Amino acid sequence: MKKFFAFFGLLIFSLQTFAQIQEPVKWTYAIEDNGTENPTLVIKAKIDDHWHVYSQFVGEGGPLPTTFKFTPNANYKLVKGVLEIPKAISINDEVFEMQVSYFEHSATFKQKIKVLSAKDFKLDGTFEYMVCNDKQCLPPEEVPFSFQVKGFESVEKKTNASDVDSDSSSKATTIDSSSITINSSVSDSTVTKTIIAAPAKEEGNWSIFLQGFLFGFVALLMPCIFPMIPLTVSFFTKQSKSKADGIRKAIIYGISIIVIYVALGLGVTMLLGASALNELSSNAVFNLVFFGILVLFAASFFGAFEITLPSSWSTKADQKADKGGLLGIFFMAVVLAIASFSCTGPLIGTLLVDAANKGTYVGPFMGMLGFSISLALPFTLFAIFPSWLNSMPKSGGWLNTVKVSLGFIELAFALKFLSNADMAYHWRILDREVFIGLWIVIFIMLGFYLLGKLKFNHDSDVKYISVPRLFLAIISLSFAVYLAPGLWGAPLKAISGFLPHQGTQDFDLYAKSFQTSNSNITARKYSEQLHAPLGIEAFFDYDEGMAYAKKIGKPVFLDFTGHSCTNCRKMENSVWPNEEVLKRLKNDFVVISLYVDDRTELPENEKYTSTYTGKKIKNLGNRNVDLQVTKFNNNAQPLYVIVDNDGNALAAPYAYNEDIAAYVNFLDSGKEKFKKK
Repeated sequence: MKKFFAFFGLLIFSLQTFAQIQEPVKWTYAIEDNGTENPTLVIKAKIDDHWHVYSQFVGEGGPLPTTFKFTPNANYKLVKGVLEIPKAISINDEVFEMQVSYFEHSATFKQKIKVLSAKDFKLDGTFEYMVCNDKQCLPPEEVPFSFQVKGFESVEKKTNASDVDSDSSSKATTIDSSSITINSSVSDSTVTKTIIAAPAKEEGNWSIFLQGFLFGFVALLMPCIFPMIPLTVSFFTKQSKSKADGIRKAIIYGISIIVIYVALGLGVTMLLGASALNELSSNAVFNLVFFGILVLFAASFFGAFEITLPSSWSTKADQKADKGGLLGIFFMAVVLAIASFSCTGPLIGTLLVDAANKGTYVGPFMGMLGFSISLALPFTLFAIFPSWLNSMPKSGGWLNTVKVSLGFIELAFALKFLSNADMAYHWRILDREVFIGLWIVIFIMLGFYLLGKLKFNHDSDVKYISVPRLFLAIISLSFAVYLAPGLWGAPLKAISGFLPHQGTQDFDLYAKSFQTSNSNITARKYSEQLHAPLGIEAFFDYDEGMAYAKKIGKPVFLDFTGHSCTNCRKMENSVWPNEEVLKRLKNDFVVISLYVDDRTELPENEKYTSTYTGKKIKNLGNRNVDLQVTKFNNNAQPLYVIVDNDGNALAAPYAYNEDIAAYVNFLDSGKEKFKKK
């Protein structure tokens, strides 16, 4: 009977262990309109309950987005980008401190192509995705695919309508296992010759519209525009034959403003293309150039000089406006756009660059639409309700205060672009504490300016401080105080997305709150690009870390983690900083952090074929995933395992759980079992 229960218990344990290999996403494939000139490749995901797959639209610094790569050949070309159905769920992720989009239950990805061949052909490619639930993330997985696409005769080669293939219906053609080839590995030629399909979804465009609307409202409060509102409205009301005629002209004027600015947004996109704009926005040289442009705009706001368009443009537009009629009203709007450029230029430039980061054609259009509507509304509404002009604030020195305040903000924002270039070229002239120090100075100066303690030559005397100025000064100075601890390594979570990486911090007291016992470690593989949090001197290569642990006689703490693992960051932010936890990690263990999604290429002599999956192990992330699956039969992160110097587990693996007492107990139990051995 004892043997029976022992065998039964072992069986249950084995089944539970095997069940840890999770596959929460099932993929199916189809081709819509196969045999026509523009068929659509369809890749569908069925997602288990409580799991989610990330969208293509995840910003830099967030979790790993879903990406598609198609191997190019002469038989086809991509039409636009990969469309997502349905609309992804968007949340504000507390760990990544950004908007993150993902799918639950199901997702469909569609890529339309144009067939360039009359013969049938095979279309290959891969897609990569990441799946998570509220407790764990599985490592990113790359899935190869192969569609069988029917050829299509061009219109010139058709002799009659009967030549059209009868299968080219609008119904979806379901592809069975014989039509889709899922290879165990991807050939080198596929990897080096693939093209990444641009996402086609327009998610986030309404947020760009709202941002543009806000920028337009700020532009209204600038000294170049605000005084023109009553003058323009007065022109329409006095020069019109009737009230209805004045309203009609004001509406045409407002529509003209919208047309001008929207045309500007579309013109920029058509000139460069959405993808080119997106590439520029992430280019180091572009970031450096834009830094210089924003500094010039800030200097202009401070009153150093005026940035204006050629006066001949304004003169010609003014002459056209004098002719009257609908064309005259349109050129009145052109005059407004040219004359106010010194105020609106920085706002428009910033808006267009941010819209371009979305990588879609609609982004700049939506941004400029919101900006122009916000700018045009007052001119139209005040013409319809002229009595409202009596309640408008009078022009005065406060308009210049708005302009100068924006100059300080432009200067702070410019540093972000300089930081991008600095990190790309590894200049290390704008490390984290230098960046924070400059922001502190900028916002202290803004606070002093609002209090009247700092003046420019074109500022009016401030006889007293109004309540709005006082509140704004308090906000600015308080923000500077909030930034101060960041000089010594405080995480500053509210703005961490704007700051350089914490690894560039020289005076990081936050990360050095405990002394480490293995501070004599100098050379570690991959330590130049990979870093453990909180000053932990971790290894990033399993073999190297295990050899060092055996040398000094300490147990090993294996940290299976990922750059895009949300719950890994939660554990590192909420559990690891605890004094008792951090002391144990630094003093009692050799920590080996194994990033499952790192794409660092392995040397040729270290590449191999996995005995577990049969896939080619080419990079560091592949190797760490293979180690986790083959040795611990688990593919989820975070996963923490304490092992002896021979790699044998000393305690049950610990997954995502923010209970600090349980985590300390996990560490202590592993340490005690190591001592007993």
